[in-house]
Amino acid sequence: MLRLLSDENFNGDIIRGLFLRQPNLDLLRVQDVGLQEVDDPTILAWAANNERIILTHDRATMPDFAYDRLVKGESMTGLFVVNDRMAIRQAIDELLLITDCTEQAEWKGIVLYLPL
Repeated sequence: MLRLLSDENFNGDIIRGLFLRQPNLDLLRVQDVGLQEVDDPTILAWAANNERIILTHDRATMPDFAYDRLVKGESMTGLFVVNDRMAIRQAIDELLLITDCTEQAEWKGIVLYLPL
């Protein structure tokens, strides 16, 4: 099972839907771990240290900081950039497909844009 961390502004309806469909999902919110209102590099570093893939809607800055980590040779455990215009059900379906059919190690150093 994938270990996930949702960014501060990630759609709460998607998170609730994920837990309704898969109650044992290993998903934390940045708010749960004291990372609200911190910058993207700090979130990426925390996620790397705690082996969590980040869920975000932030296409503007988060991917650039993720790629910066990779260029510097730093760990980046994965980033799923979910289009905020996706239907909530589609986002839930695609995220659950990924969590059910892949392993954590497959996403190391990968930035994935959804929809698939």
